[in-house]
Amino acid sequence: MNAPVYAPNLPEIRPDAAEDIPVIDLGPYLAGEPGAKERLGAELRHALEEVGFYFVVNHGIAQPVIDGAFEAARLIHGLPLDDKMAVRFNQHNIGYEPLGGSVTRHSRINADNKPNQVEAFFIKRELPADHPDVVAGKRFRAQNRWPAGSERARELSLAYADAVEGMGKSLLPLYALALDLPADHFDTAFAEPMYTLRLSHYPQQPARDENTFGIAPHTDTGFMTFLPFNEVAGLAIRLPTGRWVDVPSLPGAYLINSGDLLRRWSNDRFLSTPHRVINASGRERYAVPFFMDCDIRHVMACLPTCVKPGEEPKYPPITYTDYMGWYRSQNYGQATDAAAAPAATPAA
Repeated sequence: MNAPVYAPNLPEIRPDAAEDIPVIDLGPYLAGEPGAKERLGAELRHALEEVGFYFVVNHGIAQPVIDGAFEAARLIHGLPLDDKMAVRFNQHNIGYEPLGGSVTRHSRINADNKPNQVEAFFIKRELPADHPDVVAGKRFRAQNRWPAGSERARELSLAYADAVEGMGKSLLPLYALALDLPADHFDTAFAEPMYTLRLSHYPQQPARDENTFGIAPHTDTGFMTFLPFNEVAGLAIRLPTGRWVDVPSLPGAYLINSGDLLRRWSNDRFLSTPHRVINASGRERYAVPFFMDCDIRHVMACLPTCVKPGEEPKYPPITYTDYMGWYRSQNYGQATDAAAAPAATPAA
């Protein structure tokens, strides 16, 4: 599609906004308790209209699976640099991004960002070489690129991705109800979600200038992002009042936020809240954010409950491919595009 992309503006600062990050207990809902779905839909509506972040507890993902994802991050980033550079990040958003390999340019929240002080390894759904999308060379539907010696990390990463995808799908009825839609509204759009698991390593950053971050202030690009509890602090969010706060520690919980695609899809009804990472902990910091979006073939047009009668949507329909292509060009530039071959079908 050739529709214009959505370049997010600086989120409006609202002096009357709620300042707490809501905590949503999924236990009753996952157990099928009568009325839980509707109650949690209302809680989610408040969280995403007023804050843009929320915690979930009793989410159903076993702690060993979460621990495995952090182990995978440590294993990947413990590999020799040459082995990681052999699977350099490509135009499909797959592979290794070295320290300082990205600059946050798509956001206007901070004006002069230096290269992000993070190295990352990006994983998407594990597709076989004969998958039609792989054979056709569809962007963002290539095979994963695993460095030599990453067999254990691969096993742990894929198990974790399966688990979080399952949780994400279980939340979709709540998102629909929060938007005053039928509970099954997103079923077709998320028949096979696009997702990215990013295994991140933030070296210690004992001294920094004001424009150097682990990841500079930004809003996420997608539908929703999942972050398990991290024992090493560093993440801060900018609340709708404009105040930056460190994310409080809530062991066992997931922190979830909405991103720019959901904000666009909901005609700005749901927030996409800025956040940043600075690793001043004195320790190496690892993180395993999981980004979940709709099926690559789904056209995201303004949701019917998010535009008033007689008004026009603010944004034209768009697909994941068009939007993510724009985002990638903003933050990674042409250098990694040139280094990406052969992008469509890398060796397993």
